[in-house]
Amino acid sequence: MLVTKPTNMNLKRLFLPVLAILFFGMMGCKQSKTSKNMADNLMAMAEEPRGKDNVAYQWAFMALEGTALDTDRFKPRPTVTSRYLGLICTAMFDAWTRFDEKAQPLYLKGVDRFPENKRTLKNKEIAVSYAAYRALKEYYYSDSTLFKEKMIALGLDPENQSRDASTPEGVGNLAADLVINARKNDGSNQYGEVEGSNGQPYFDYTNYAPVNDIDRNIDLNRWQPKYFIDEEGNKYNPGCLTPYWQKVKPLLLETADQFRPGPPPMVGSEQLEKEVQEVIDLQANLTPENKALVEFMRDGPKSVQQAGHWLKFAQDVSTRDNHTLDQDVKMYFLVESVAMDAFISCWDSKMYYDYTRPYALVHDYYQDKVIKAWGGPDKGMIEMKGKDWRPYSPDAFLCPPFPSYVSGHSTISGGCAEALRLFTGDDHFGVEVELVPGALTEPNNLDDPVIIKFPTFTETAEMAGISRVMGGYHIQADNVAGLELGRQVARHHYKKYLELIGENGKGAALAN
Repeated sequence: MLVTKPTNMNLKRLFLPVLAILFFGMMGCKQSKTSKNMADNLMAMAEEPRGKDNVAYQWAFMALEGTALDTDRFKPRPTVTSRYLGLICTAMFDAWTRFDEKAQPLYLKGVDRFPENKRTLKNKEIAVSYAAYRALKEYYYSDSTLFKEKMIALGLDPENQSRDASTPEGVGNLAADLVINARKNDGSNQYGEVEGSNGQPYFDYTNYAPVNDIDRNIDLNRWQPKYFIDEEGNKYNPGCLTPYWQKVKPLLLETADQFRPGPPPMVGSEQLEKEVQEVIDLQANLTPENKALVEFMRDGPKSVQQAGHWLKFAQDVSTRDNHTLDQDVKMYFLVESVAMDAFISCWDSKMYYDYTRPYALVHDYYQDKVIKAWGGPDKGMIEMKGKDWRPYSPDAFLCPPFPSYVSGHSTISGGCAEALRLFTGDDHFGVEVELVPGALTEPNNLDDPVIIKFPTFTETAEMAGISRVMGGYHIQADNVAGLELGRQVARHHYKKYLELIGENGKGAALAN
């Protein structure tokens, strides 16, 4: 459920038709061609599709559908899908810039702006649609039919291959082409093109090997993989997800380590001892609201992961504020460029420090000591030995399969929340969701439905971050450093974004 408040955009939508009528009345019989055009423009602005009805919103929704289906096919891979969403939104943005008087594209170089009289809403919709469609087909190729059907529903020809830069179809296709081609060798290994990959997409060309074996921990400061259990009840080692992602070329950052945080607390430190105890205490005292928050931020089947979560939140802003296509294209580009680069920065820290998770820390620190903790599905909170402790998570996804420091949820949430705050000029969010605690973790032990409120963007990011500590996936140091890393990426990107849309300096002080 979305809570809304009156905005300037709502008022414009209400009064623009009135202004147009008054304008005609004032001009009377002396109406000139220029005055008629001005009145027509006022009416067009009033009638322009907004919120869920604008074409950019609709294509962002299709991107989320593609992400959810990708999760079902390949299991969660948040690094990979953050790149997909970032590049899809970049293609849309680049196509749109050719219909704006000041904005510059990131990759669509050498294509002229359309003349002012051709910068119509219809032409923008066509260009953005072809850019989104071509990019979606490239990255979520298994669902090409779904995207083709969307084009047909919009009255567009999905078979139009034009690259004629004087047409909106050509601009859209070119925008997608140039994004796709520019990113083909960006280090993501999407096509298995890196030497030694043998054509296997997303093959780890760095040959990362954890210090700790899945069955033996020899260095508690370092990450140890954990077994997952599949639907047939078999244990398996999921490996480390994209351990080379820090080598992916960022979209707007200069380098992956540009904002690398300082080190986490080491074994033997008082800080780490306190933070491990905090993880135990938070889990032992989980309220229904806490459980619901952990599950909401973690997601389950058809998850869109963190980049998708914040694209959904951006869409909530669009419906709240009645966004136009122009506003949505810009907002999605900013938010998803932050998400994409925040993941790259996050992985730089994760792989640089190769840091341990609470799963191993609690087992070592508490071993045979009896603690109160979650006993697993249908068991609730029970007394157990520390060596038997587990996160509040289903067997199929016991613990994220990669190092801990910094938290990905915290980094991406901190960054995207800051991006939305800067974009809207206000920290107010005002969204709330109704959830059933336990639905994604212990379906036979459900609590009554609860309402989770997200008052501001900043609070939403902090709730996402602390949910990972409550769930037992991270210690507080992972969360705090992640939130700050994400915010640094967002402030950097906001300045770059202002340069791209031709508003250098405007609002940049907010990002300092």
